Amino acid sequence: MPPRRTTAVLAALAVCLPLGGASVASASASAGPREAKPAYASVTGSAEFVLPYYKDDDIRSFTFDAHAAPYSQPLPGIPTGLPTDARGTIKISHYSADRNTTYTSEGRVDCLVTGPHTATLTAVITEVGPGGPPDVGRRIGFSVYDGGKGRGQHSGDRVGFSWNGVNLVPNGDAAPEEATVGTCMAPAPYAPVTKGGYKVTHAELPPVPGDSAAVRRSTS
Repeated sequence: MPPRRTTAVLAALAVCLPLGGASVASASASAGPREAKPAYASVTGSAEFVLPYYKDDDIRSFTFDAHAAPYSQPLPGIPTGLPTDARGTIKISHYSADRNTTYTSEGRVDCLVTGPHTATLTAVITEVGPGGPPDVGRRIGFSVYDGGKGRGQHSGDRVGFSWNGVNLVPNGDAAPEEATVGTCMAPAPYAPVTKGGYKVTHAELPPVPGDSAAVRRSTS
């Protein structure tokens, strides 16, 4: 990230997020006692799903154990890290009916952001099972919608993911290439769950740690 852009990112975080936190605190004080809100976001669960645009006998599933860990991963020029920093694991399983083989991979979660019933997260692949693609070190993105109706095909849960043709860069007359996935980037949750389910725990992104005025001065 160029220095000017890094400065702008930090300044925006310093200026906007603390103000949002202050307004939430003020509203909470005036509203009186209420149910405690989760301190950190998370996405957990395991489910099978189907592709709405391609029917086959394959069995695909994702397992998520992702938890927000704000400001825990310093970056060059951003020593505080980001409010979307996260930890945890993802597991992918794909049974190919044509080949009678199950392919698996695992990844380390590096970003998570949520809204009510929804989440996007990214993970860097750390392990690929026998016969799988050489994807170690590749970042991939997921989205989740928690339908809140239990588990299985009637839960209303859905997932999306950043491969299988949904993240391409057109290249003129040449074949399109798959685009790089940035942190927390994923398409909408387009694939309906048929078995299992997910739980999305939403929490607001926390403000930049420390004195916001000092952060603004240091980045100006």
